[in-house]
Amino acid sequence: MIDIGANLTNTRFANDLPEVLERATQAGIEKIIVTGTDLASSLQALQLCEQYPQLSATVGVHPHDASSLNPTILNNLRALLENPKAVAVGETGLDFNRNFSTPEQQVYAFDQQLNLAITSQKPLFLHERDAFSKQYSMLLGARESIVGAVVHCFTGSAGDLQKYLDLDLYIGITGWVCDERRGTELQELVKTIPDQRLMIETDAPYLTPRTLSGKKRKSKNEPANLAHIAERIGKLRGQSVEHIIAVSSANAKRLFKL
Repeated sequence: MIDIGANLTNTRFANDLPEVLERATQAGIEKIIVTGTDLASSLQALQLCEQYPQLSATVGVHPHDASSLNPTILNNLRALLENPKAVAVGETGLDFNRNFSTPEQQVYAFDQQLNLAITSQKPLFLHERDAFSKQYSMLLGARESIVGAVVHCFTGSAGDLQKYLDLDLYIGITGWVCDERRGTELQELVKTIPDQRLMIETDAPYLTPRTLSGKKRKSKNEPANLAHIAERIGKLRGQSVEHIIAVSSANAKRLFKL
């Protein structure tokens, strides 16, 4: 299995990361992509990759932190992307739901990172919330120049999904699909994602699957829970967990050149 999105630089992993990674290995996790959300976390993610060979990383600035992007940080990100362990540009995109950075700042930051993806020829690791129309239009304009992208933690509508698929983007599914409150629409939509476009991720330490039981449900999410997410997706799609693991792993290896 490959977890395409885990926030292992989060402080909640500060005291037990070796144990978390050992549990992931025991659970059958072959590779984990550590999510970079700003310059500091991108650098830290790459430092973790030096310690643990099963890790790769994304390098980028999250839309929440878009206001921080300046020419110096952009140049530093460009340099980090030269690292072979940096497999994608991101987490980047638009989030007009919380607007921790203004929409204008987010559009500028996303545009700059689209250019990074074009020049580095590395795929995009995308975030989007309540900003589909603008994000889609920007992706549409750049699609012929980028090598590809995955829509991380997809929770959008059927129309959004189809348009992303029409751009030949990959779709990342998290434990949101295990949520009986918020995940009902996704539970239906996950059935319609083609095998060759499906990826799986935990977004650890966030989005602990609500279908876990006991202490696991109450504790922070971690990559070892990926098999549980794969099993849930398989049941919804009428496919075996082995099939979900095989196709999602093949897709991740293809996009990220793992």
